[in-house]
Amino acid sequence: MKIFLVVPVLYMLGVSYTQNVVRKDRDASVDYFRKMAAVMQHPRCLNCHPRGDQPTQGTDMHTHVMNVWRGPDNHGAVAVKCAACHGAENNPNSGVPGAPNWGLAPKSMGWVGLNPRELCRTIKDPKKTRKTLEELVHHNGEDKLVAWAWNPGTDREPAPGTQKEFGENTRKWIETGAVCPE
Repeated sequence: MKIFLVVPVLYMLGVSYTQNVVRKDRDASVDYFRKMAAVMQHPRCLNCHPRGDQPTQGTDMHTHVMNVWRGPDNHGAVAVKCAACHGAENNPNSGVPGAPNWGLAPKSMGWVGLNPRELCRTIKDPKKTRKTLEELVHHNGEDKLVAWAWNPGTDREPAPGTQKEFGENTRKWIETGAVCPE
């Protein structure tokens, strides 16, 4: 008779423990994503992740002063390509920012106006990102264009934290289940 009581009690304790571990991972995952979102929702990133066809500039996110447009390849319209002004690095003489492969993110990766849940769902969608979650770790943590957010040149506020932290938070978010906030 005792064994019939012990087995259900052990089962219930195991289920409770498993639920707590899963809940703990979910909470940790959401916390890591919120740290990522603080970077992705910063103007330094949003300026090149518009949902429309024009990039913005500055922490106030005003329309790009040269009236440039996305273009078919996300690197400017035919007559005004991004590379016409933006080089592979910041230009200390003119103040024009630069980084390798300067251009807008694909329109499917436009983040302006998205709440954290919508942002999370967007970056998890490989049809929109054109990347796997594992590729996002490299992109967020090592890509030289992304690195510009922490080295924006004079008189520009960098994104919060460091690129290394951004990459680590991305990795940890994925390892804990890549859970989106509610």
